[in-house]
Amino acid sequence: MPAMISRAHPDRSRGPALRRAQLILASLLSLLVVLPLVTAVSQAPQAAPAQDVGSGQRTASISLTEITPDVPAQGDTLTLRGTITNEGDSAITGSRLAPRTGTLLDSREGLSEALARTGFDSALDGRLVNEHGQDIGTIAPGMSATFDLQLPVADLDLGANGVYQLAVTLTGQTEAESWDQILGVGRSLLPWQEGSGDAGSSTQLTVLWPLISSTHLTAETDADEEQTPAFRDNSLLTDISPGGRLHEMVTLGADLPVTWVIDADLLASVDAMTEDYRIHTPDGLQPGTGQEAARSWLAALDDAVRDQDVIALPFGDPDLASLAHRGKDVPGALGQLRTATEVSALTVETVLGVQPSTDFAWPVEGAIDPDIVSVATSAGAHHIISRSDSLRPGDSLGYTETAARPIGGGTTALVADSTLSRLFEADMSLPANAVTARQQLLGQAQTIAQQDPGRDRSLLLAPQRTPTADQAQAMAGAITALTAHPEWITFTGLAEAADAQPDPGANRQVPGSGAYPERLRDQELPTSAFQEMRETQRTLDDFQVILTRPGRVTTPFGNAIRREMSVSWRGHATEAAQYRATVQSDLTGLTERVHLIQKTKITLSGRSATIPISVQNNLVQGVQNLELRLTSSRKIGLDVGDAQQVTVNGGHSASVKFSTTARANGLTYLEAQLYTADGKPYGTPMRFQAQVTSITSAVLMVIAGGLLLVVLAGVRMYTKRKRAARPADADTAPEQGAATEPAPSGESGADTGDDGTSTPPDGERVDRSE
Repeated sequence: MPAMISRAHPDRSRGPALRRAQLILASLLSLLVVLPLVTAVSQAPQAAPAQDVGSGQRTASISLTEITPDVPAQGDTLTLRGTITNEGDSAITGSRLAPRTGTLLDSREGLSEALARTGFDSALDGRLVNEHGQDIGTIAPGMSATFDLQLPVADLDLGANGVYQLAVTLTGQTEAESWDQILGVGRSLLPWQEGSGDAGSSTQLTVLWPLISSTHLTAETDADEEQTPAFRDNSLLTDISPGGRLHEMVTLGADLPVTWVIDADLLASVDAMTEDYRIHTPDGLQPGTGQEAARSWLAALDDAVRDQDVIALPFGDPDLASLAHRGKDVPGALGQLRTATEVSALTVETVLGVQPSTDFAWPVEGAIDPDIVSVATSAGAHHIISRSDSLRPGDSLGYTETAARPIGGGTTALVADSTLSRLFEADMSLPANAVTARQQLLGQAQTIAQQDPGRDRSLLLAPQRTPTADQAQAMAGAITALTAHPEWITFTGLAEAADAQPDPGANRQVPGSGAYPERLRDQELPTSAFQEMRETQRTLDDFQVILTRPGRVTTPFGNAIRREMSVSWRGHATEAAQYRATVQSDLTGLTERVHLIQKTKITLSGRSATIPISVQNNLVQGVQNLELRLTSSRKIGLDVGDAQQVTVNGGHSASVKFSTTARANGLTYLEAQLYTADGKPYGTPMRFQAQVTSITSAVLMVIAGGLLLVVLAGVRMYTKRKRAARPADADTAPEQGAATEPAPSGESGADTGDDGTSTPPDGERVDRSE
């Protein structure tokens, strides 16, 4: 026993230490298990990071390229067609595409959020309608497959009227992950209206249909009597020909309830193409061939705008923001905007025969600030087309506000709905994008109509300024689809929208200058551009006063200066600078066609001589109101006469003669300078030398002899007077009682003649022999 006890005692002494070690080890193991769980729980409320494209639920991208009908009725069968693309690195196998039941979206924000989601959410994407699905099979990486589903509307479980999410999902496996999972989801919107609804909605929509292009015409003119215009390239012919952007805009817009917004510069350019014109090519100027296409396009446009609202933008579509932020302090810049407005109205009326409204200004993307509003109104506009994402957010009214918003000073902002206006900015050559945009427009219209039903409101859709042909087709298709649902929205013109009663609670606060988007500010024309325009205008003003037909120059170059302010130069700073330089260079070249012909050194022989100065006019029109002045570096030695008036017919030269008078020999420098009627120098002065050699040595001797004779004559006259004065002095001497001394021996007070007689002092001859 003692032995056993002794052996047990050590075990009991080590027991507590061992148990503590085991407890510590167990605790550590517990921590290793618990910590990940705690971390997971702590991170649970945070949003899971988005999956990379090509993995998990984003292994496949699904595009719906056709939804027919776009607004189904009870009993209809939906046709859903589209494309599935494997975005992953592993092949998709054993896959099946199936639609899901609709999910009601109760707000405009809900529509946008549904289309923005990329991952699958079983709570939001509805249940699977597998019986109407389609087996897809295997899709290799980077490859696509198409699908065509026929889906009875009744199986979508649509309930109340409204807009529903329409989703299709691809379920399958990949070679890397061999278990069934959601590999991709595609979504769109499906408006649902059970019954026909009310005949007419109290919500009206105005759609702007812009006919705007970039700058095509150059300022070249006066090169020939016909004044044949020259184009920068041949792109305008491409645009107005069948299939071109502008051709589609006119063809499609003719059947739409839209308001036409036209840049008169486009009309002037196409009108110039109806006659002879030239095109700049790498091989030089070539004759244009688009006369028939231009006439056809203008005829189609004339038919399309008949009895429609037509808004004329200032000529050239000037960049109001650039002018407000960079150009308004440059003298003459605002005057160009006012002139552009006047020219625009006249051009539209002349080409199309309609009276347009020029009371609307449209800044880029509808972004405004106080400076932009001020510049726009300075040209006579009382309505500024803005966009809802430009105004400062106001209090939520729970419904979509009317576009018209008074902003003070008698000016009304027509605030385009940002969501509607940006629906067609994507690449609409992709059918899925066009279908999505159409369904969005329909869905937005129905949702707006359900906001506070019965409320009168007027909305505005102002799309991108220069839609592509595909974007124009997508817009036209969506607008046409919407016209079939007057229970949601009816269409009206911009003038009527401007007169709509504004919502009292709608935000109408114009944001400050600091809120103007930097992205747009970076695209603006620099201040130097407006300074260059001013210099070109100054050159034009000085030039036109000497022309007999100034309109041949002021019209093309004035329009070119206004084109230099165009919105179309945004993002093309280098091309804009080149265009401005070319306009100035072309104008300077015209002014230099009227110049003085350089003279070589001349010699003047004779005191009076004539100096001819030749003025060359290489223009096809005459010049007048010019004055030629000749000045000499030796103003005392050579008199060059008065200034001479100059008139020269086109293509001719004229000689102006100056009568000069020389007073001294020597070399002198003469300068001839043309001046306009208001005293401004015209062109560069012409300097030449004149050697005065007309006063020869013989002439100088004659002149000297003449002077000597004059001097001698003076001396003779003086001597005679002295002699005449001597007798008078002798007669008066006795009377004064003065003593007279006897003459010295051999001398006499009288002259002695050679004949021995003497002449007494009184001149009487005396004979001494007596």
